Amino acid sequence: MSLPPLKEQFAALIAAPSVSCTQPGWDQSNLAVIELLAAWLGELGFSCEIQSVAPGKANLLASLGSGPGGLVLAGHSDTVPFDAALWQSDPLRLSEQGDRWVGLGVCDMKGFFPLVIEAVRGLQGQPLQQPLLVLATCDEESSMSGARALADAGRPLGRAAVIGEPTGLRPIRLHKGVMMERIDILGQSGHSSDPSLGRNAMEAMHDVMSALRALRGQWQDTFRNAQFSVPQPTLNFGCIHGGDNPNRICGQCSLEFDLRPLPGMDAEWLRAAIREKLQPIAHQHQVRIDYGPLFPGVPPFEEPADSELVRLAERLTGHAAEAVAFGTEAPYLQQLGCQTLVLGPGDIACAHQPGEYLQLARIAPTVQLLRQLISHYCLTPASLPAARR
Repeated sequence: MSLPPLKEQFAALIAAPSVSCTQPGWDQSNLAVIELLAAWLGELGFSCEIQSVAPGKANLLASLGSGPGGLVLAGHSDTVPFDAALWQSDPLRLSEQGDRWVGLGVCDMKGFFPLVIEAVRGLQGQPLQQPLLVLATCDEESSMSGARALADAGRPLGRAAVIGEPTGLRPIRLHKGVMMERIDILGQSGHSSDPSLGRNAMEAMHDVMSALRALRGQWQDTFRNAQFSVPQPTLNFGCIHGGDNPNRICGQCSLEFDLRPLPGMDAEWLRAAIREKLQPIAHQHQVRIDYGPLFPGVPPFEEPADSELVRLAERLTGHAAEAVAFGTEAPYLQQLGCQTLVLGPGDIACAHQPGEYLQLARIAPTVQLLRQLISHYCLTPASLPAARR
């Protein structure tokens, strides 16, 4: 396969559906995206390893050069679900609209990979002194299973890792954690004309949601970090399912919610506080309440302000490193010994939205920045990594 031009790479990746979702009806394989990337990177001389994570799900680890040190350019190959009716164009077809490219994943974050390839193209012929690795993971938008599998394997990667999530080309060294949780209530159905004939799971869930809102208020009063644009922890009710007909007492109800803790907030402590609130509600309504995480959760992330990677990114971008509310795979790359930073060309405000876009003006600066990072970490001889603090 010959390496297509930049815009054709964008178009091909967007045309390859790779939704990951906690709802099985939406969930899709990412193998088509991984195979495209492996073919293109192979054309540039990368050694490509496809790592199976689950049926239809895989990571790609492509390496150029070998030895200690080096740079990892990382991202996820999946997208969120979409509602085509809310898009003004086909979400799976790249379209140019004024000063931007539009399509599902163009910003978050399939579009990062063609920019990496473009950066590498411009450095061909220059011998690498330290390795360059390109990592594409699966299921970041649902379970983080790809990054989690990589961390569990414990295989060292590089000296530094840059994740190309949408940050508007501003370096990010802190983010909140991500907890996605589910509560199931089992009551008893019955004829709606006589409430005593059943136990209404939906009414019990109403009290559960009230208790969660009260906990959210307590946590937001207690915990605050001014480095974040949303300085408190957040709790979002994402989806709810229950009942089947207006004239039947609701016998079953399920709630899925998202909790974003600040650095310093322990996930198990938060879950214990929630469980304490659920017990009296179950007793009051005489229902069964089951509670647990949809996946283990993503820890909060913090890269030290004085690390080599943070200082380099601040110098190259002209922006001080910041904090964001959304979660990434950064904690897992840190676990593998990488100094880690989140830095990419998209805008988070349009991620997960109809009409997701990438501004064309960001393309050239991103390619230039990636070449500078590759030059620093891969075109100079290996040295001992700076001590982590």
